[in-house]
Amino acid sequence: MTSVVRPFIPATAKRLMPNRWDLVAFPLIIGFLMFATTGIEGTWAPISALQTEPISLDPSNLPEYALRTTLRMLAAMAASIVFTLVYGTLAAKSRRAEKLLVPILDILQSVPVLGYISFTVTFFLALFPGRVLGAEFAAIFAIFTSQAWNMTFSFYQSMRTVPNDLKEVSVNLRLSGWQKFWKLEVPFAMPGMIWNMMMSMSGGWFFVVASEAITVGDKTVTLPGVGSYLAMAIDHKDMGAVGWVILVMVAVILIYDQFLFRPLVAWADKFRLEDTMSQAAPESWVLNLIQRTRFIQQLLRPFGKLMKTLARLRLNISMPQYIHTEAHTTVSRAIDVVWGVFMAGLCAFIVWRLFSFITTEVHLLEALRVVGLGFITLIRVTLLIAIASVIWVPLGVYIGLRPALAEKVQPLAQFLAAFPANLLFPVFVIFIVHFKLDPDIWLSPLIVLGTQWYILFNVVAGASAFPNDFREAATNFRIRGWQWWRQVMLPGIFPYYITGAITASGGAWNASIVSEMVSWGNDKLVAHGLGSYIAQTTAAGDFPKILLGITVMSVFVVLFNRLLWRPLYAIAENKLRLN
Repeated sequence: MTSVVRPFIPATAKRLMPNRWDLVAFPLIIGFLMFATTGIEGTWAPISALQTEPISLDPSNLPEYALRTTLRMLAAMAASIVFTLVYGTLAAKSRRAEKLLVPILDILQSVPVLGYISFTVTFFLALFPGRVLGAEFAAIFAIFTSQAWNMTFSFYQSMRTVPNDLKEVSVNLRLSGWQKFWKLEVPFAMPGMIWNMMMSMSGGWFFVVASEAITVGDKTVTLPGVGSYLAMAIDHKDMGAVGWVILVMVAVILIYDQFLFRPLVAWADKFRLEDTMSQAAPESWVLNLIQRTRFIQQLLRPFGKLMKTLARLRLNISMPQYIHTEAHTTVSRAIDVVWGVFMAGLCAFIVWRLFSFITTEVHLLEALRVVGLGFITLIRVTLLIAIASVIWVPLGVYIGLRPALAEKVQPLAQFLAAFPANLLFPVFVIFIVHFKLDPDIWLSPLIVLGTQWYILFNVVAGASAFPNDFREAATNFRIRGWQWWRQVMLPGIFPYYITGAITASGGAWNASIVSEMVSWGNDKLVAHGLGSYIAQTTAAGDFPKILLGITVMSVFVVLFNRLLWRPLYAIAENKLRLN
């Protein structure tokens, strides 16, 4: 009998040899890289190619269009994450910076996407003259403005509500400001951050038509994408093409749900604030596949070590924490006075410049009329946010407390959040025209169609992050019914709800621009409101009136946030935090 001598393989070489899971994961990674490269190649073409290869309603072009749109949204998402970490940290850490940055954030989220496009498309086209890349940057920036603000509010809220006992632990461990940021504050914010990333990605679809089919005055730039395809389908009254858009959106959302967000949700579950084990942790087959690979894990290990090393650096980068009972010294008070005077002077200068520009073509009566239109839109937004809260807060808690259900609902919620109101324009226009209904009433639901999901996603994030310890304590003390809602769950999710309500409110103002004036072919319906005013003046290229409408909308949003949401935010920070 002969024995088979197996060759000796060193342990180091064996770790580098692919296993069966590598054979599955590696082709997927290579495939995604090839698709991304194919989509990026078109951005270097001359801008004249957009005229020589116009948008076609042939469904065979939709996979390429979907790829281009998705890459724009992912690029905007990467920019949003960087912006969130920097801006949210400055606003949460510095008391003086907060007084400037948070109102600016209120204004930024209130400025409509069309408002950004009106003043940035020319800049980006001039930055890359004669290249499609300039138009691509304009579209990415427009999508960025529909993604970044709610992520920043979520991160800011999380950093302001880190439990005090965890802060004390970081002090006892003598963590530097840099270490505390990466080891405590970012992990604590991660569950809510990821759910808001999902909402941002889905919310980007709502304005993808405006970002890819850009019309400002006599300038028209149409980029290949799902948004420009949908704009043409609506213009040609092609219901078949609209149906193809819906199918492609379903496919794209399922793909990035499975390969991006579901792995992130499963990975972020380890950051839950609790002492007991999660009842049913979310799972992801993609995350499990990557964790079982051998060769890919070896490739990723140096990157992981680099990130851990960076997080452990003892960099003394820190800012004074915001403390409500802080005893200011004379120097500190003097600095506060100087800072307040500077901010007041800056605001006065901006108001004067805006007034000088707007009054070149706009009279006082016109300005008063626009303010009146703002009150009409305010009533719509307030009523719709209240109705959405009553509906989605209980459902969000129900879903968030059941990880298995949240895993099933997640792709459906993303699709509903991503579903552009533009696709319902035909239904609403035909219905309103046929029954001769009042557009001021029946166009209103379109405003909240895409923004109500901010409330749902944030409530789900809050309920998902709610510690099992507290739930078990409530069960042991037999707290049930309305008492359970009032004393346990509503205080636990309140900071998350406020974040969702603020961003939903700002998004509703934004959505009013595409919802108060809708069209289906030659049929156009216009509701009275500030949104329709901005849409009409943008189409006409009347920059003084565009700026007037944007300014009035920003003032309404800032005052609404200052008078309602910010006091509620203070309650969430001081009385309803998990200490």
